[in-house]
Amino acid sequence: MSPKPTGVPFALLRHAPTVWNAEGRLQGLTDTALSDAGEQAARSWRLPPPADGWRRLSSPLKRACRTAELLQPSAPVSVDSRLREMSFGAWEGHTLAELRATVGDTLVAAEALGLDFQPPGGESPRATMARIGGWAAEIAQAGEPVVAVSHKATIRALVALATGWDMTGRPPVKLDWRSLHLFVAHCDGRVEVGRLNVPLVHAPLAGVP
Repeated sequence: MSPKPTGVPFALLRHAPTVWNAEGRLQGLTDTALSDAGEQAARSWRLPPPADGWRRLSSPLKRACRTAELLQPSAPVSVDSRLREMSFGAWEGHTLAELRATVGDTLVAAEALGLDFQPPGGESPRATMARIGGWAAEIAQAGEPVVAVSHKATIRALVALATGWDMTGRPPVKLDWRSLHLFVAHCDGRVEVGRLNVPLVHAPLAGVP
C-alpha cells in the first residue's frame, strides 16, 4: 500500500507598511515604496523556525521586495509575478471614504459580489485566487518549502481558496498583517491552512539597546 501523499508547507507574509497604508489608500499594482516606519519595521522582523531556513520569494512590487530583503535572517530573494497584489484599477490611490463619497453605489454593489468584486480596470479576487493557487500547486510539485512576501488582497484570496470563503461577510479568521501565515500545498491544487497569525520574532535593531 503506497503511503498517503503529504503536502508541502509554505508561508506568506504581507509587506511592511507604506505611506499609502498609513493613509488608508488602495495600492494594488501602484509601485509604492516602504515608508520610514516600514523600513524600520521590516528590519526588526525575524522569521520563526522552520520558515527562517526556507527559500525566500517575493512579489515584484518594490514594497514587497524590500521587505523580503530586510527580513532576518538575511537570504537571497527570488521574484515571482504571481505573488503581486490584486489590481484595483481606477480606484488605486483612493481611500474607501473617498470612493464612498464619489462612487458609493458602485462600490457597495461591487463589494456585495464577493469573489467577483472587480474595480473598473482591475482584477477580481477570483482571478487573484486562480493565479496564487497555480503558484501554490507549483510549490507542491517542486516539493520545497518557501516563504514569500506578498500583499493583503492576495493573501486573502489564498485564505478563500483554502477555506472555501466566498469573500462575502467576515473572513473565517481575522488576519494579523504583521504575522506569518502558514499553508500546505498539494499537487492536486488543494491548499490547506496550516497555522495563521504566527508571530514574527522581533530582532534587536543595530545600535538600539
